[in-house]
Amino acid sequence: MKKQSFLSKLKEDGKLELVEASEEICSSYLEKADNCLKSAKILLKNELYENSISMSYYAMYNSLTALLFKTGIKCENHSASILLLKKVFNKIDLFKKISSTKEERIDKQYYLTSKENLELTKESTKDMINEAENFLIQIKLFINKLCIEEIENIRKRFKSLVPPI
Repeated sequence: MKKQSFLSKLKEDGKLELVEASEEICSSYLEKADNCLKSAKILLKNELYENSISMSYYAMYNSLTALLFKTGIKCENHSASILLLKKVFNKIDLFKKISSTKEERIDKQYYLTSKENLELTKESTKDMINEAENFLIQIKLFINKLCIEEIENIRKRFKSLVPPI
C-alpha cells in the first residue's frame, strides 16, 4: 500500500482545500500581519524578546495566509502552508525565511534563554523583526501583482500537487 503524502492527508482531513478566492479574507489577514509586526516592535522596546520573536513569525504567517486566501487555498496547518510557498508558489527565498523564523519562534517559545544570552537575543530579535518586515513587503508586492491568469496557474499547480481524494 502506497504511503499517503503529508498534504494529501491534510486534504483528506479537511485541513487543506481549494476554496473560492477572497480579497476580503486576504485583506483581513494582511491587517492582522501588520498588527503582529507592530506588536513585535512594541514587545522589543519592552525587552520581551521571546514574545517579539513570536509576533514576528505570526506577521509572516498571517501574510502567507493572506496569499493563500487570495488564490483560494485554505490551509489549517503551519508546516503545510509554508511548504505550499515552496511547492505551489515557487518562492524558495521566502520559504527559507519563514522556515527559519518558525524554528526560531519554537526555540524561543518553548526553551529558556539564559541571562548571558540576553544581548544576543536582543540582536536576533531585531533581525527577526527586519526579516518579518521584508517578508511582509515581498508578500504584499506579490499579492498586488497577481492577476486572474496567475491565480488559475497557482490553483492548477495545487491540484497537481494535491490531487483529489
